[in-house]
Amino acid sequence: MSNKIGPSRKYEEYAYVLDFIPHGKSFVIKEREGPIVQAIGEEWLTLLEILAMNRVTFEVGERICIAREGRTKVISVLGRLEYKDLTNNAKNELPIVCEKIVRENEKKYVTYFNELQPVTPRLHALELIPGIGKTLMRQILEEREKKPFESFDDIQKRVGLKDPVKLIAKRLVEEISEAPRITVFVKK
Repeated sequence: MSNKIGPSRKYEEYAYVLDFIPHGKSFVIKEREGPIVQAIGEEWLTLLEILAMNRVTFEVGERICIAREGRTKVISVLGRLEYKDLTNNAKNELPIVCEKIVRENEKKYVTYFNELQPVTPRLHALELIPGIGKTLMRQILEEREKKPFESFDDIQKRVGLKDPVKLIAKRLVEEISEAPRITVFVKK
């Protein structure tokens, strides 16, 4: 039996670079300047502002370690960002980087197809993914009853859903940028 009181706080361990500003000013901590990275967390899809080490460079879409242990290019995570605080470059890269996150975490996102449930009596969470209407949603539910999906290819073959990676990434961007009332992937 655990002695913990309440849920333990979860932190991102890895993030994907959306933009790198070698001589930037922090949105999160006033008066803070230096090499700034705007990134999205891999696990919780949190928008983050990161203070980088001097004389290091970053590629957009690069996966970096931001955990307390194991950092090689990062000094500290300065804090969370709002979508409106992202640079135009970061906003433009967000859909591409979200696709990369979905592709590199295929098992996690395929599990959503196997486990999502109705949100209301008239709306199923699957229908919140662009390209999935009532008919496709019913097909997905029927197929996952027979056998859980194993991959994006499996979903494509069995229900004919074209490019699930792009569709999920599109929903991620909507949830991050528009803050809809109902979210499937991004925890608030």
